[in-house]
Amino acid sequence: MSLWNDFNDAQSNTNVIPKGTLAKVRLTLRPGGFDDPSQGWTGGYAKRGGTGAVYLDAEYTVLEGPYVKRKIWSLIGLYSPKGPDWANMGRSLVRGILNSSRGISDKDNSPEAQARRRINGFAELDGLEFVARVDIGQDTNGEDKNEIKSAVMPDHRDYAQMMGLGAPGMLGGSPAPDYAAHGNSPQVAPVGQGQGAAVPQASQQPDHPSAASGSGFAGRPSWAE
Repeated sequence: MSLWNDFNDAQSNTNVIPKGTLAKVRLTLRPGGFDDPSQGWTGGYAKRGGTGAVYLDAEYTVLEGPYVKRKIWSLIGLYSPKGPDWANMGRSLVRGILNSSRGISDKDNSPEAQARRRINGFAELDGLEFVARVDIGQDTNGEDKNEIKSAVMPDHRDYAQMMGLGAPGMLGGSPAPDYAAHGNSPQVAPVGQGQGAAVPQASQQPDHPSAASGSGFAGRPSWAE
């Protein structure tokens, strides 16, 4: 039977990038208007939902490959009134993004590597380019949607090629990446900035308490609310 007579094996959602796909992306933070300087949340980047959860509204644009110009929307957790899990996941993702964008091995705990994992504020995350591993979640309608939950480290065999640093597997033993050329120049922030665990106090209320704009956006998980 022809493909145009039997549609049982047709993909149900062709707009979803396959889970596990590696893609070079640019991170854009959509401002949320919520600041808490005691937590290091400044510049109006954070958002606070109606339940008190605080997060970054992230937009990732695929820069190269078969999915070039595709956009993925996802949240980076900063605080949940239900406990520390969501914030810990958010901090882990940001660490991975810094490692990937600045060419730092996750196993490198040297003073130089630690300095590159510090930021002066969320503005330094806005515009970073790194290699992401695409995941799949569900939106508010139960439909599949892409998410970014992890970044690819420089130790990965495909990292160097995807970041435009050379052939696969050639990063080790090569000169340090030219961060300025990729727009990812690291800056050093004071140790411990933005790592407090106290319940945030609002200095400015968000304009949009919803998790993210756009129809069908999954928003934060229910356990983070």
